[in-house]
Amino acid sequence: MSDDEANKEEKELDLSSPDVVTKYKSAADIVNKALQSVVSQCKPGVKVVDLCEKGDVFIRDQAGSVYKNVKKKIERGVAFPTCISVNNVVCHFSPLATDETVLVENDIVKIDMGCHIDGFIAVVAHTHVIHEGPVTGRAADVIAAANTAAEVALRLVRPGKHNKDVTEAIQKVAAAYDCKIVEGVLSHQLKQFVIDGNKVVLSVASPETRVDDAEFEENEVYAIDIVTSTGEGKPRLLDERQTTIYKRAVDKNYHLKMKSSRFIFSEISQKFPIMPFTARALEEKRARLGLVECVNHDLLQPYPVLHEKPGDLVAHIKFTVLLMPNGSDRITSHSLQQLQSTKTIDDDAEIKAWLALGTKTKKKGGGKKKKGKKADAQEDQVEAVPMDEA
Repeated sequence: MSDDEANKEEKELDLSSPDVVTKYKSAADIVNKALQSVVSQCKPGVKVVDLCEKGDVFIRDQAGSVYKNVKKKIERGVAFPTCISVNNVVCHFSPLATDETVLVENDIVKIDMGCHIDGFIAVVAHTHVIHEGPVTGRAADVIAAANTAAEVALRLVRPGKHNKDVTEAIQKVAAAYDCKIVEGVLSHQLKQFVIDGNKVVLSVASPETRVDDAEFEENEVYAIDIVTSTGEGKPRLLDERQTTIYKRAVDKNYHLKMKSSRFIFSEISQKFPIMPFTARALEEKRARLGLVECVNHDLLQPYPVLHEKPGDLVAHIKFTVLLMPNGSDRITSHSLQQLQSTKTIDDDAEIKAWLALGTKTKKKGGGKKKKGKKADAQEDQVEAVPMDEA
């Protein structure tokens, strides 16, 4: 294949191809419905593992029902296993079938999941409180902080802006709610079959964590990941045995010594060659022993379960955004409960200015439809409702 042909092939697989846009939106539609289904089942007494399993089954079934009659078979299904992380647990809690953890009244539940169609990935995370009526107090603050930070990020992830612009802005938003952005969380560019692309937005800049400066460009796709905490925002790994989500490191090779490791790695390579998966989906008796050797030799990338301190509250909002020629298109989301935050951003001119930015691009040139200009201007100035006074 010549360089020109390779470039043409690459170009056809971005948002300049209507088929690619359709696949992203199909995956988004499925994951939004899966999220809605899981949220509706978050009730006291429900086992966390059952919710995780139901989320994954919903995505697999729905994804399996689309693109069935195409000539060339396409991969589709779970792009990130359903995780249910509660209260001070930050992320990646998707326990094994034997786990007995159940939800209780007033739990702050973070749901994280992903779907792909032909490798085009849509991910989403949402925070729900098991509580009738408005969410109040610090729980409302931490969710409002994540939501407002997500709305600001949506308006700053646009062609011409840089990743550091987003990092700095979300810090300011969290501080306005007397919360912290959680360290170590990365927002990645998405590409076909790539959930952790090279262009990255840091949640918190620090000497230990550096990423290359990057400019957002038209026809790119991003998973914007916002995690806020009422604590220090410095999560810790407490128990490696809680880790159940892994991803095959496709660039690594090693001859495994243990028979159980070879068996599990063969199963992973067949079932989950590229996307993250949960150990629940493997033959469980052999999995735990075999996974350790695979991780120790970098054949698998673990997604550890991280914790803030007991009593800290953590909120998580993640969305997928398409940087289309006519503006930013957020394709995954879920409506929040009514929030009665103890804080307000009404007096912060900079945050209000960010929220007032449009997400659509003004059309260039003089079109024939003159009467449409007013509507375009209104659409251009869509202002987010930061939900701190709902």
